Amino acid sequence: MKGLRDIYQKYLLPSLRVRGWWACLLLLAACTPSVPTTFEEATWEPAVSPNNFGATLPPNIAPLNFRILRGDASEAVTHLHSLKGGEIIVTGWDVCFDEDDWHRLLEQTRGDSLYCDIYLKAYGTWEHLPTQRFFIAEEEIDPYITYRLIRPSYVTYEELTINQRCLESFDERVIYENMRFEDSEQGQCINCHMPRNWNRDAQSQFHVRQKLGGTIFINGSDVTKVNVKTDSTLSAGVYPAWHPTLNLIAYSVNETGQVFHTLDPQKIEVIDYASDLILYDLDANTVQHIDRTTSDFESFPTWSPDGRTLYYIAAHYTPRADDIDADLDTNYDQLHYNLYARDFDLSTRRFGPRRLVFDAEALGKSASVPRISPDGKYLLFTLADYGQFHIWHKSADLWLLPLSNEEPDSLESHSCGTHPATMTSAHPLEAVNSTEAESYHAWSSNGRWILCSSRRDDGNYTRLYISYFDRKGQAHHPFRLPQRTADADDLLLRSYNAAEFMVQPVRATSRELTRAVKADARPVSYAGSALLSPEADTTQVRAVPSSAERRGASVGY
Repeated sequence: MKGLRDIYQKYLLPSLRVRGWWACLLLLAACTPSVPTTFEEATWEPAVSPNNFGATLPPNIAPLNFRILRGDASEAVTHLHSLKGGEIIVTGWDVCFDEDDWHRLLEQTRGDSLYCDIYLKAYGTWEHLPTQRFFIAEEEIDPYITYRLIRPSYVTYEELTINQRCLESFDERVIYENMRFEDSEQGQCINCHMPRNWNRDAQSQFHVRQKLGGTIFINGSDVTKVNVKTDSTLSAGVYPAWHPTLNLIAYSVNETGQVFHTLDPQKIEVIDYASDLILYDLDANTVQHIDRTTSDFESFPTWSPDGRTLYYIAAHYTPRADDIDADLDTNYDQLHYNLYARDFDLSTRRFGPRRLVFDAEALGKSASVPRISPDGKYLLFTLADYGQFHIWHKSADLWLLPLSNEEPDSLESHSCGTHPATMTSAHPLEAVNSTEAESYHAWSSNGRWILCSSRRDDGNYTRLYISYFDRKGQAHHPFRLPQRTADADDLLLRSYNAAEFMVQPVRATSRELTRAVKADARPVSYAGSALLSPEADTTQVRAVPSSAERRGASVGY
């Protein structure tokens, strides 16, 4: 027996190992995908989902996976390649690129074109579809975004999450969820998460409504809760705007409600029955009024990058009846918001008079969500037929208003009217807009990327699209937020809501956030007007309606 074992180990075993090695090589060669060498040229464009072809991509974006719609074909090969030699070949209908291979190819192709060739085999013959193209930008995109996921169910808002997603991969984390407070008596709504300066200093905030309500402030791993509502303000803060350099936040304060349509395919209108602007001083823990008038509804504040100007929207409305709520329920389409601004003195922390920036009403339109590019050259906003809650408006498009660099001499130098530093060349971003609603949007920290909410896919669910914005002020064809599987968004029965860019992730844990939410909220003090010359101060602070009377009051954008 020993002799047989010696013969096996000395002669047969090495031979079997060699044969096994060659078998593995042959199997590997057989499994390695390759591009067909014999094919016919097709003239029809490839049918894929999602279709991101033609978009400009960041060099650090996650793979843009997609699905080839089969048709009559029995086999498919996708060849992604650059002129510099790199390539990825994928077989099958679900085209999912290896993350490492994808990132190496994009890095190689910075500033150049990336080509995609799809080959389909039908009835025994291979066909090559017209070559598709991406352009890979030199500039990277911020690695993280944050957004809220919400069901578009109008009155049910007690299944909400605030999520964080890495754009360089598919990693996603739930920052906070409100399902633990979902019974009807202790329901909780959570509003949108807003980072300060793209979360460079790990500072951000979000609102909690109803049960355990308050504004949650995140500073690294330190989390606190503040009650921004006072007896002199309409509500707690709603839409926030962090000052870029000072510990100040401008908020709109809103009394919001919903009107349900019976015939209109847009289903619902969200209305501000009253709204003002306030300024919260984090150091002094005080709030002051900025705009406070009954006949004007102000909302969506945003600061210029130097912190010297506050932009916002406002609509003037003269009620036709004593009951303004009932009046607006009928005449909601008569509300047209314009873009306004107030100059801000950094030393005195006082605002100058209001001035008109863009007269949307003169066009029979209504503006919302103004956001200034990081270089201060452009004002991006949403324009629709009426109102300010454009996420529900099919007419909503993104518009761009170029701004000059001219600065006012003093806060007193401009009265209500157009600012000489603004230009009248506002125009729609045709490369980004669709026939469905484009609504909430955000600039990346380098100003080269625009993150946009869109309902272009099915008209009902909001998805996220990203567009390159070049140094000449031109927007490029957008691409949809990359997903690990091509049908991820098709299977997601929630809408993305109020997405923002971040340069680093939120560090606070869900446990730390939950602990802060359960704690008592620190009250703030009212400190009067923040205006250099106080103007009309006529808004009546009414009792907050119950959720049964105004279900939409806490839903947020």
